[in-house]
Formats: sequence, structure tokens, C-alpha cells
Amino acid sequence: MKRIEKHTIGMGDRFTRQGEAQLAAVCQARREGIDVFPVWNKSNREHTIVGSHPDSLRAEADAAVAALGWKHAYYVDADHIGLATVDRFLAASDFFTIDVADAIGKPAAADRQAAALKALGPSLGAVDVPGLPGGLRIDFSTAEQTVGKFLPAVEEAGRIYRHIAAKRRDEDFVTEVSMDETDAAQTPEQLFVILKLLADEGIPLQTIAPKFTGRFNKGVDYVGDLARFEQEFAADLCVLAFARDRFGLPDTLKLSVHSGSDKFSLYPVIRKLLRQHQAGVHVKTAGTTWLEEVIGLAESDGEALALAKEIYAQALDHYDDLTGPYATVIDIDKRRLPTAADVAGWSAERYVSALRHVPSCPEYNPHFRQLLHVAFKIAAKKGQRYFDALERHAAVVNRNVTENLLDRHIRPIFG
Repeated sequence: MKRIEKHTIGMGDRFTRQGEAQLAAVCQARREGIDVFPVWNKSNREHTIVGSHPDSLRAEADAAVAALGWKHAYYVDADHIGLATVDRFLAASDFFTIDVADAIGKPAAADRQAAALKALGPSLGAVDVPGLPGGLRIDFSTAEQTVGKFLPAVEEAGRIYRHIAAKRRDEDFVTEVSMDETDAAQTPEQLFVILKLLADEGIPLQTIAPKFTGRFNKGVDYVGDLARFEQEFAADLCVLAFARDRFGLPDTLKLSVHSGSDKFSLYPVIRKLLRQHQAGVHVKTAGTTWLEEVIGLAESDGEALALAKEIYAQALDHYDDLTGPYATVIDIDKRRLPTAADVAGWSAERYVSALRHVPSCPEYNPHFRQLLHVAFKIAAKKGQRYFDALERHAAVVNRNVTENLLDRHIRPIFG
């Protein structure tokens, strides 16, 4: 088992062009005394859309590490994989985010459910969890409902993990399980039961992505009750710390925050609780790198700004196709989207102000930003024309990528 570090940041890169710019942010953070380690992540869906292969992400990461002289740990994440998609990631990845969303809520076999409940027997009743006021109360009804809902997903995670381990043989990788794509946030009691099930499945779990209340939309800030999130996050930290010892899980086990990019209002809460509990975290920043590319092009003006405007106009034309796959993680009010004609008349400054995530800016438009967030398919279809523009304006694009990752994510969370 490869042991993950305490603080890691998942860095998505749709087109595998910004590896050095991303790593530059992590290098600068290290010079400032911030120990955070990079994880380049990309899902099968993203590879399919842009026509890339997991090997290209590994090549990008290795090249960036060599170019900048990074001498510390780094990872390549097979993001949101299942049995049907994992094989093409096996050679290139050393971090596997196992996505079992489709199995959550499926009927559990009666005999396996009974066996799981029997194994939970010693943990039923009052459980004193250090740091958690009142501890946990695991009654049989809670255990039965949690096992019934999550056991099939845990079993699927086990099948995927064992498939990876058998194929890789050395088992030198990090295992994450994603439990965030479900209808409601898990209670501390449910998370406790889920961790017991995962431990019994023999998965050396090092990060887990639970569901939190509120909206974690792509590329924009959190929408929800901050006090409730703080309560949930703190409780989850306590449960994880307790479960590591209770169930024999790896001592590196930590929370993972999916769609963690640009959740600015949450960062002070997460930072405070990590310090208070001396805990680690993995935060995925996903596709905001792609948005920084568009911002860099727009900022460069001329033909680069024209290309950025063209991408938006075509995104409007293909709105349903682009937004459909992301319907659960975006909230776009079409009435607040500017027309293509309006955007065609914008200056570079106006375009950048609408897209760059600065909530205090009066011209910032989260609807415009969310649509462009899912519009990378448009740029992918432009192929070399888009890549050539990135090359011509690399200095501006790279600066935006580095500053976004360092100033808006790493420093506020880990600094």
C-alpha cells in the first residue's frame, strides 16, 4: 500500500497542458512552508470527451515533476472509475477513486446483509467517540437501514479494489471510495457503519468522499448552511479518527472533498477544523484549470479573446448537450446568461470579470462561469487551433493557472 500524505490537492487538467503551471503553485507553497502534495486527476468521461488516454496524464505529471525538480511524492488519480473503465488506468495511475454511486440503494442480498449486521453487533449501542459531543448511538434500525442502502456499494468497491490489486500485483497505490453521489448526507452513525463495512471488505481505504449537505456545484462557491457543514465536517473527522483504530483501517485515512474547487466560503471552516483536529484532507479542484485557460486567452485579447467568445457562443448553441451530464452539479439560470451578441461586444476586461471567480466583482456571473465550466467539449473539438492558442499565450495562461491554484485554494485551505 502506498501511504498518502496528510494534505493533498487534486488538480484536474482537461487538456493536460498545465502540469508545470499547476506544480509551480505547489512548489511555491512548499517554499512558504505549506506541505501539500499534488494529485493529477482525470475521469474516464473527460478522457473520452477530449480524446486523451490515462497515459497522457501520467506523462504530463512526470514531465512537470522533472522540469521543476519536484523531489517529493505526487500521484496520478484514476478519477471516478468502475469495473468497466478501470483497466485502461492501471498502468498510469497510482491513486484510484472508486465510484460506486450506481450501486448505492440497490437491494442487498439477505444472507450478506444478515452477516454484515452480525459483524456490526459489538458496535451497536452507545459508542464513545473522542471529540464528538454525545458520541454515537448505533441502534439496530440505523444499522439495518445503513447496511441495506450501502452494502451493495461497499461490495462493489471491494470487487473493484481486488481487481486493481490483482492486476497491479504490487498493490502500491492509494484507494479512495466515493460515497458523495447519493440523495442525502450521511449521518455520523451512517459513516461509522460504512467504514466498518469497508474494513470488513478488506479495502485499505485511505480517503473517503462522503456526502455533505448543501450544493457543491462545479466551479462556483458552496451554497448551503455553513454552520451545518461545520458540524458535519467536524463529526466526520472524529468518526474517521476513531474508526481507524476501531476497525484496523490505515492510519492515513482522511476525508476527501469532491467538487472542492472554489468553495471559498468553506475554506476557513475546513482550515480551522483541520488544525483543531490535526487532521488531513484531500481536496479536488477539478476543472477550474480549464476555466483559467479561457481566462488567460480572454486576457490576451486579439484573436485569443475572439476564440474565447466563440467557445461561449457555441456553448450556448449546444446548451442541452453540454449541461445534461452535469445536471446534478450545476445550477444555471438561462435568463441570466448573456447572449452571444452581447459577449461579442465585450472587452477583454469585461469577459475576464464575468468569468473569473471573484464574488465581490459586480460583473462576475456564476451562470456564465458554470456554462463555460462544462463547455470544454467545445474547445476539444477545435483541437490544434485551441492548443496553438494556449502555446502562443502560455505566459498569461500559465500565470492564471498558478495564481488560481495557489492564491484561491492552497493558501486559504492549507496555509
